[in-house]
Amino acid sequence: MTAPALAVYPGSFDPITLGHLDAIARGCRLFERVIVAVLRNPNKTPLFAVAERVELIRGAVQHLPNVEVDAFEGLTVTYARQRGARALLRGLRAVSDFELELQMAHTNKTLAEDLETVFLVTSTEYSFLSSSVVREIARFGGPVAHLVPANVAIALAQRFPKA
Repeated sequence: MTAPALAVYPGSFDPITLGHLDAIARGCRLFERVIVAVLRNPNKTPLFAVAERVELIRGAVQHLPNVEVDAFEGLTVTYARQRGARALLRGLRAVSDFELELQMAHTNKTLAEDLETVFLVTSTEYSFLSSSVVREIARFGGPVAHLVPANVAIALAQRFPKA
């Protein structure tokens, strides 16, 4: 059996963390190509605009030649089909993630039977890490350089200048 050629890793990535980057790099070893797809969600008020997130991610993944960064809105399965993906890549940190992710995977399967969901269990050192944790630390002036790519740490420092 050959490895699927293309996987889509969808998310809000507001901002991308080292945990996301770890999942992307590991996904690159499983798939010929990975598209990191930034979701435009009109129900959320993000810290960074979609275009900013796309650029931050591009800067963070420039060392990975088989990664593309894009943005989309609407259903993930519709986007994945339009791009010719055969799999969705998703990360799992804890049991609470699993419940939501399993529900989404089953729902996606009812919408796109031929699209598989591949779960990657987070690397231990990132099991606590989320974009919301990073935003909270940065908002209150805490250090985030050990949690995000360098270009994202700079963008966060600019967004939340220390008084």
